[in-house]
Amino acid sequence: MKPNIVLILADDMGYGDFGVFNKGLSRTPILDWLVKEGVCLTQHYSGSPVCAPARASLMTGRYPHRTGAIDTLEGRGLDRLSLKERTIADALKSEGYATGLVGKWHLGALDPRYHPNSRGFDEFAGFRGGWQDYYQWRLDRNGSFQKADGRYLTDVFTEEAVSFIRRHSKEPFFLHVTYNAPHFPFQVPEEEHEYFVNKGKFTKGVSLIYAMIARMDRGIAQIIEELSKQGIEENTIVVFTSDNGPQFGGEGDMCTTRFNCGFNGSKGIVYEGGIRVPAIARWPAGLEKGMQVNEMVHFTDWFPTLLAAAGAKVPPDLKIDGWNVLPVLKGKKGRVNTKRFWQWNRYTPVITSNAAMRDGPWKLMRPVLHESFFVTREDGQMDMALKYEPEKFIDICRDPEPMRRIPPALPAQLYNIDIDPLERNDRAPSEPERVERMLNQLEDWFYEVEQDRKSIKDS
Repeated sequence: MKPNIVLILADDMGYGDFGVFNKGLSRTPILDWLVKEGVCLTQHYSGSPVCAPARASLMTGRYPHRTGAIDTLEGRGLDRLSLKERTIADALKSEGYATGLVGKWHLGALDPRYHPNSRGFDEFAGFRGGWQDYYQWRLDRNGSFQKADGRYLTDVFTEEAVSFIRRHSKEPFFLHVTYNAPHFPFQVPEEEHEYFVNKGKFTKGVSLIYAMIARMDRGIAQIIEELSKQGIEENTIVVFTSDNGPQFGGEGDMCTTRFNCGFNGSKGIVYEGGIRVPAIARWPAGLEKGMQVNEMVHFTDWFPTLLAAAGAKVPPDLKIDGWNVLPVLKGKKGRVNTKRFWQWNRYTPVITSNAAMRDGPWKLMRPVLHESFFVTREDGQMDMALKYEPEKFIDICRDPEPMRRIPPALPAQLYNIDIDPLERNDRAPSEPERVERMLNQLEDWFYEVEQDRKSIKDS
């Protein structure tokens, strides 16, 4: 009997946001329970340190550059998942699964060809851009729109997810629940926030974020409860992860920098804090309870792994970067890919900025060139306007991207993640040959994936 699949994605959440990992600073009883009841991955990596490219990687099993989704600027169309790509929803739908997406899409905010209903999802209830106000939201339900009615958006997504499960409990289904918590704007019902304010330990920014996570945790509890009510919990795979590491920033009372297990960096940067993200998989009928997986697993691996769990194979004509790690999740002998790559900046990719490679325990890092992170004021304003007045936009901005003067690359850094997971000891000066070899491999990878990106013919 085919298992149901519920793939839950948080937005900007790190390992350190779990109560079980931060000694109770936050309040996540259901996520903590999932850690104990399921399989917990300790070296799990996103496909990118920011959301749209990361989501493209998760949906396709391919590095984001190949897919065309290279940045978050939806007004520029840089978040668009190329029309030639096939999603995991496409693949599971062809295997007889009912497919649904609830929450944030961010793989094409404009043009119906990029709508989730055109990318393998039978049902969609959410928003297509990078973020929404939690109270002044605009819900897209299969192309029809509903204005905010006073409910908190996280609760809306929970209710939509529960409804999908209830309606499809008699058939195999794939439900992708993409909460936008704890992404900006930092908003939450006062009764949730009050608990953390009363603790007196956090800035307002951190207490808001912890409260947003607590509300999401409560929603996940309702989803699991509905699976139990429908009698399908035993044969349902529930996966929880985050698109990238936590967003840090702000000053004073609105500082959002918080505990993240000591990892270096945060969202946007390819240090561990930006790309190493929590992941839990629970499947009572198929996975052992309370197991820990220490092997390296990557976002691209979920595409072939979930297909394998569904008794299906990756279509032979698909060129994916992910590996089937189901045997590893089951505690059996299995292979994982120990060589992985990352790169992200604004607009056209720049290999000399914010790029990384893992080769077994070794991680090569090309530090950020801040000029590659520049965004024009006009593009920033367009990005904001798309959230509150999307009806004013018919097409993406097709103006040439801004001119940038990119300086020479900074010296590469090298870390042994097995013995230095917090990236405190740069080994590059003592390992010049390894650095040169890994730099060459990183550049070869970049050339290959960029060739795929440049071949995209979407209009």
